[in-house]
Amino acid sequence: MRSVLFVPADSERKLAKAASAGADVLVLDLEDSVMPDRKPTARAMLGEYLRGYSGRSEAWVRINDLASGELLKDLIAAVPGAPKGIVLPKIRGPEDIDTVANYLDFAEAAHGLPAGSIGIIAVATETPSAVLRMPELLQRKRPRLRGMIWGGEDLSSAIGAGDPRAADGSWRPMYEHARIQCLLACHALEIEAIDTVYVDIKNPEGCRRHSEAARYDGFTGKVAVHPDQVPIINAAFTPSTSEIDFARRVVSAFDSGAGSVTLDGKMLDIPHLKAAMRTLKSINGPTH
Repeated sequence: MRSVLFVPADSERKLAKAASAGADVLVLDLEDSVMPDRKPTARAMLGEYLRGYSGRSEAWVRINDLASGELLKDLIAAVPGAPKGIVLPKIRGPEDIDTVANYLDFAEAAHGLPAGSIGIIAVATETPSAVLRMPELLQRKRPRLRGMIWGGEDLSSAIGAGDPRAADGSWRPMYEHARIQCLLACHALEIEAIDTVYVDIKNPEGCRRHSEAARYDGFTGKVAVHPDQVPIINAAFTPSTSEIDFARRVVSAFDSGAGSVTLDGKMLDIPHLKAAMRTLKSINGPTH
């Protein structure tokens, strides 16, 4: 999941444009980008869109959170269209994921869908309790949980704070803490680690820098809120030709069976081999 493009489910124009944006994941949004009085319309449009969808992007749906009173209505609209998954916002802890997973068990059965076929991506840093309870997610596997997204704006709003970013655009310490907690939890759970949106849609260079930094830090993808951001994010999260060539050389260098090797004058050991194999796996390429 390199690029995760969010699009309002109540905008016919934006839905039509998003389908050809080239995002790995297309998230049809029933939550923050849809005004309360438009949610019934958005659900109706969502159902129709999913029934006719044949795009290459995975179709996911962001539903409203459990406390909203809208979540079950959203699932009733979304599940018949067999989306790839549900994006669950504003979780307070692991029990929210478990509750929605149970709802999906019933909904899949009711609509004749394969059990467990609809995944969950949790937005994991929008409430203080979710950040503080992040380690609880590691207590057991949740097969439906395919990834987590982190973000700072909703957390800032939840605690009545100001701009989560410093003047230079960097995250203030509390939000960087939430970011790191989410990133580490994702890797511990072996699920997708998805970086938050770059909000300045008129600044492609800034989007590129932030995307490359996120990949360097270990994120596997990034949220986009405009189709123009998709190719920038895809490029940032796709290994370059030189990276792929180097990874193949690293793997070949370990063919002797040695635990450490020298390549280009540098000593490499098993962590370097694992990193190289991860690079090659990300492009579904051979290891030699």
